[in-house]
Amino acid sequence: MATSALSFADLSDNDLLAAVHRLAVDERRVTANLIASLAELDARRLYLAEGCSSLFTYCTQILHLSEHAAYGRIEAARVTRKYPVAFERLEAGDITLTTIGLLAPHLTPDNHQHLIEAARHKSKREIEHLVATRRPQPRVPSTVRKLPDQMSERRSVSIEAILADQPLMPAAGEASPAEPAMMQLTAKPAFVQPLGAERYQVQFTVAKETFEKLRRVQDLMRHACPSGDVAVVFDRALTMLLQHLERTKLAQVSRSQQQRATAPGSRHIPSAVRRAVWVRDDGRCAFVGTRGRCTERGFLEFHHVVPFADGGTAVADNIQLRCRAHNQHESYLWFSAEKPPLVRELRDYSGGSQLGPDRVASRLTDRLQPLFLHGFP
Repeated sequence: MATSALSFADLSDNDLLAAVHRLAVDERRVTANLIASLAELDARRLYLAEGCSSLFTYCTQILHLSEHAAYGRIEAARVTRKYPVAFERLEAGDITLTTIGLLAPHLTPDNHQHLIEAARHKSKREIEHLVATRRPQPRVPSTVRKLPDQMSERRSVSIEAILADQPLMPAAGEASPAEPAMMQLTAKPAFVQPLGAERYQVQFTVAKETFEKLRRVQDLMRHACPSGDVAVVFDRALTMLLQHLERTKLAQVSRSQQQRATAPGSRHIPSAVRRAVWVRDDGRCAFVGTRGRCTERGFLEFHHVVPFADGGTAVADNIQLRCRAHNQHESYLWFSAEKPPLVRELRDYSGGSQLGPDRVASRLTDRLQPLFLHGFP
């Protein structure tokens, strides 16, 4: 039974979560069936009688799939027909169409079972690393080259001209070729690709000022690195930047220092507490939802389990790592005026400073768990 988008607004939080989960499962099942049907249609070459010269043409002109969607589904159909275990994993949601596309060039009758099993529930980046460990590529030499100027990057050119390796601009007196599809020549984004188990290719664009700094650093490092290898410079620079960030953000020091006493009533988190919390939470958001712990490692903040405004102190038991989204989320849960009964109850748990942070955290967990499972009042 079809459900209109408008009707989702009438669902409770739990019903909406259940509906989204059900629809995702349905989509996966429908996609798997489409892949299986395309594989059989391809084997019977039924697209020929439909007036199409290829399965790709059939998918784009008859089924009206985008070119990208058609290519991915045709590739998956041929892989799953050749290796049925790939279809089983796709149908179960263990691998995706992207995973199949990345693995396809490397699958053989001897290794397909192992590769497909190893790829289960892996991200695109993890699959790329998996492939690189089994098919290492040679080391990429360090290169530095000048890109076209900004005006050249903005010139509009026809796709046909690029494919035919024609001049980007028409000769004097010639009219620009008429074509509906235009593209902009723009600088490519940062590019990272694994070349092997422990080697990566990194490519990015820098400004003139950055390039001049690079040349200056290469000159100053000639005694330690005569070749001026950009990879060596990059590693040294990242090492120094990492040490600086760990020292400023995480209070990491090479040797212990005498800790200055924190002023009473201050919300300042002592360096020793920040170091302990970072190690304990493994540099990762420590929020635990109904589906498990958050995996975010970026935009991390130090979070008061019992807010400072309600008497929470800056001790390790009351400080945890949170990504920015979950830090704001828990702040909303605590202070939102839309849920006064919950706010009053949770604030009562803090008791100002009457309860210890460990007891507060334990009682908060006991209280929040059923709310996440069954909904907020």
